[in-house]
Amino acid sequence: MEDHIVEEVRRIREEHAAKFNYDIDAIFADYKRLEAESSRRHLSFGPRRTAKPAKPLGINATELLTGTK
Repeated sequence: MEDHIVEEVRRIREEHAAKFNYDIDAIFADYKRLEAESSRRHLSFGPRRTAKPAKPLGINATELLTGTK
């Protein structure tokens, strides 16, 4: 099953990448330029929060491996 919209998006993306010789930094810079020139509002999400590290169990790995205290 062909999806004409997906095909069009892929074609446009390919043409855009080819203009910059597939240089990802140049492609990204161009998208940022287009974003800055646009009158549309853009969302920006902050960095993701990481999970807090688990509490230590109070077990010394050496003691656990050797069976000594």
